[in-house]
Amino acid sequence: MSIAMRSALIVLFAVLAIAGAELGGSMDGAQFLHYAFKPLTTLSIFFLALRAQPAINVRYRQAILVGILFSLLGDIFLMLPVSLLPQGFLLGLLSFLFAHLCFLRALCSDTSFFAKPLVFAALAALGAAHLFVLWPGLPPAMRIPVVAYVCLLLAMCAQAISRGISLRTVDSRLAMSGGICFMLSDTILAYNKFYTPIPHSPLLILASYYLALWLIARSVQASPSAHQDQGRDHA
Repeated sequence: MSIAMRSALIVLFAVLAIAGAELGGSMDGAQFLHYAFKPLTTLSIFFLALRAQPAINVRYRQAILVGILFSLLGDIFLMLPVSLLPQGFLLGLLSFLFAHLCFLRALCSDTSFFAKPLVFAALAALGAAHLFVLWPGLPPAMRIPVVAYVCLLLAMCAQAISRGISLRTVDSRLAMSGGICFMLSDTILAYNKFYTPIPHSPLLILASYYLALWLIARSVQASPSAHQDQGRDHA
């Protein structure tokens, strides 16, 4: 199956997952769509990254694959009702924290960490501003996990942007765009949960999330570039 066909299938699964989340309990079977196709979309993105050829390097592919698996685990924890799993949000948060650790490892496989300090400083300031707004709405028990997650998310995104600026390859720009989309998705989720309800939040959160994962998965495939041979032979 070609990349285009796999991507089209992912889009179909994502649309069904988002439709199920948007409709919720207003239509019979809608919740089933969400439960079935939310993890199936992420699993399909996993196979897209698994079959990408040629890969940038072995460590990059492995780290991205493990990160997507942690994302799949986070999907399952977050979608389960509170009545079934009271700590689902916290477990989902921890799962995505480990996912970002894996993505960060991948992004450091061919580019030095903190290569563009101004990028890290800018995102740190943005994160601090968001935390300032969200802080009153955060339950005390969630404050430390949320701060830890925000720090790691912003580090991953900053590294993705720094790497994209440094390498200037198609694959590095895909990863950079994926990092930005991940940050956007989590920002919407945080404001919707801890600040004020956002209309059509499932659509906004999941669409940007799946786009982020798809871009990150596509970044596994190396792109021809004059920069391709610089530091990408780490196996």
